[in-house]
Amino acid sequence: MTWSQVYDPMGSMLLSTLLAAVPIVVLLGCIGLLGISAHVSAILGLVAALAIAIIGFGMPGEMAGMTAVYGAAYGLLPIGWIILNVIFLYRLTDEKGQFAILRDSIAGITQDRRLQLLFIAFAFGAFFEGAAGFGTPVAVTGAMLIGLGFAPLAASGLSLIANTAPVAYGALGAPVIALAAVTGLDLLDLSAMIGRQLPFFSLIVPFWLIVAFAGWRGMLQVWPALLVTGVSFAVPQFLVSNFHGPWLVDVVAAIISMLCLAGFLRIWHPKELWLSTSRDRDAVPVAARSLGAAAVMDMDAKPVEGPGGPYTSGQVFRAWLPWLILTVCVFAWGVPQMKAWLDGLWIWRIPVAGLHNMVMKVPPVVAQAHPEPAIYALNLMSATGTGILLAAVISGLVMGYGPVALLRAYGRTFWAIRYSLLTIAAMLSLGFVTRYSGTDATLGLAFAQTGWIYPLFGTLLGWLGVALTGSDTASNVLFGGLQKVTAQQLGLSPVLMAAANSSGGVMGKMIDAQSIVVASTATKWYGHEKDILRYVFFHSIALAVLVGLLIMAQAYLWPFTLMAL
Repeated sequence: MTWSQVYDPMGSMLLSTLLAAVPIVVLLGCIGLLGISAHVSAILGLVAALAIAIIGFGMPGEMAGMTAVYGAAYGLLPIGWIILNVIFLYRLTDEKGQFAILRDSIAGITQDRRLQLLFIAFAFGAFFEGAAGFGTPVAVTGAMLIGLGFAPLAASGLSLIANTAPVAYGALGAPVIALAAVTGLDLLDLSAMIGRQLPFFSLIVPFWLIVAFAGWRGMLQVWPALLVTGVSFAVPQFLVSNFHGPWLVDVVAAIISMLCLAGFLRIWHPKELWLSTSRDRDAVPVAARSLGAAAVMDMDAKPVEGPGGPYTSGQVFRAWLPWLILTVCVFAWGVPQMKAWLDGLWIWRIPVAGLHNMVMKVPPVVAQAHPEPAIYALNLMSATGTGILLAAVISGLVMGYGPVALLRAYGRTFWAIRYSLLTIAAMLSLGFVTRYSGTDATLGLAFAQTGWIYPLFGTLLGWLGVALTGSDTASNVLFGGLQKVTAQQLGLSPVLMAAANSSGGVMGKMIDAQSIVVASTATKWYGHEKDILRYVFFHSIALAVLVGLLIMAQAYLWPFTLMAL
């Protein structure tokens, strides 16, 4: 027996909209106002979503329960499976000291603090965002910058500003994968649309980052390196997202950007070098003294040796090798022919009992009533996380781990991120419940009343979602369905507005509580979270508005509208 969604159960769109918003208010209120941990907040939000779906919107209880199970399963595979295995790889390299060599090899490329910041916070941070996401890049780059002598505020705030443009494709495309799941829109279409929005900001952010650190004069002294970095990241970001998919966008773009910047710095250097001293560690930015053609500062802080220092080229190569193996494996798993072959070996497509084709979407949300499919693909062989696990095992063996040591390390990794996995499962459950119960459609019908300005408003909604939840994935799950329905009601492209939610959301990443706490912890600047927030807030809102204006142009203004096709 089927069940038809009801979009105005209270007989008043105002009351029905307020009712539909309860799960989101519970989730965001618990995180943003009450300071409750993310996994507990997600569970409370899920409970609220189930209660509203069953009591408020009349969804059969068993159907609502199966929807929650379906969402949790999707949260664990493919998304949780990706995160578990990439963190496993990172911890293996860290325990063997390979990551420290990696850090020092980067420091050896240039002594200029602006260019070290550019390489580490933007390009290398983007690599970790693409590989792991969920706070990993800020933790890694913040700690590295502190190790290189940056002031705590600079290390924290600048790592947060840099970790923006890559976020939509973080954790091997997890936000885009989740967005496709909750909206029912084509994954590759969403990947391509986001890839026509964020490359503009991949070009802007390197300049913005260095202005925030060194001012306009300091930026103008190194603008050629900034241009090389931005272009060499933006172009691959566009190409991979549009012609391959969301999985390797950041990884490929970051590697190319790092190689291009490193190569460029072999033939070019600024006329003035900005170096640090111990007495300037609390200054932002650190100014240079002019010493003729090349300005330097006294370095009473111990310099970090690079490839030409205590490490041989072989040691440096071995430090980079696990991440090269990861790139190869993930790229292979992302090739459609490889996926098809692996699915041919084993895949189990499971129609969700009591849910598949049992929920009817009806007008005015859709032109004609149709059932919603619910088929869970248990594709462990072709799942991207499996390719990452293979890369981690190979890398572990190369680094000298035995099978037993690998198993123990895997157990420690699982235990370390158990709450993150629980959060992801609960968040996807909540998103699936709102989608199948029709509460996201009710919210979408209400937001459609904002009219022509909705592209800007919808973009800022994504920004707000990430600012409060700490995750572009979570924001996409919360508001993806709403963006789709609202766009359909206003005659806008659903793909454009769903993508806008993710692209706008990336600028909220620098002010969310989770990221700020990660930054303060990584830099050992405990208790200064408010200082970090004040430092980055203007940058966050200014960049979010710029994204919103771009979305407005894509919606209404030629030739930008061509990018929204």
